Amino acid sequence: MVSSTAVSPRRSVEATAGTHAAIVAHGAAVASVEGLSGLTIGRLAADLGMSKSGLLGHFGTKESLQLEVVDAAAAVFTREVADRAAGTAPGLPRLRALCAAWLSYLERGVFPGGCFFIAAAPRLGGPAGPGRDAGAGLPPVWRPAPRIQARQAIAAGELPAGTDPEQLVFNLTGVMLAAHHTLRLRRDPLAADRARHCLARLLPSVGEERDRHGVGAA
Repeated sequence: MVSSTAVSPRRSVEATAGTHAAIVAHGAAVASVEGLSGLTIGRLAADLGMSKSGLLGHFGTKESLQLEVVDAAAAVFTREVADRAAGTAPGLPRLRALCAAWLSYLERGVFPGGCFFIAAAPRLGGPAGPGRDAGAGLPPVWRPAPRIQARQAIAAGELPAGTDPEQLVFNLTGVMLAAHHTLRLRRDPLAADRARHCLARLLPSVGEERDRHGVGAA
């Protein structure tokens, strides 16, 4: 007769998966403050009340842990930014929605260090490795998405025909970097409002832009 206290294989697998996910989530929180270099096996094991060997057994190597943390952070960014903007019309409305979602992500402190990738970027210039290579190109949504939407906005007459999409995205990214810095380091309560003011100037509403440039005027 099987004891009622025996742990079923299914429950054991679920517990293992839950522990694995908890390690990755905590690792992302730590890395958002201290960078990927802060993800030491000893640090995470102590934080989570695990043995070093037990924690390492979930990943095999520290580099595998780093890669999973970066992937998890990218998934969070996609959910919080790209997915929130997905329902808006292409072009200028979606570009505005992407920026608004990223700013909201910063304001709400989804990660304790702010934006995971902005916080980790200064530490990604160190020795080459899988963690640096994976992190340096992320978040992926902020690579093609704003440029695509900017080009669509220009083609639709929502932005001036002479707008340089690369320069526009550079400017938008600069606003987000400044917002992150001011929110996290200076704790300025007006940081988000200042960022919104900049975004409104760079990305006026469709109606405002059409009026400004006489698009559709009689």
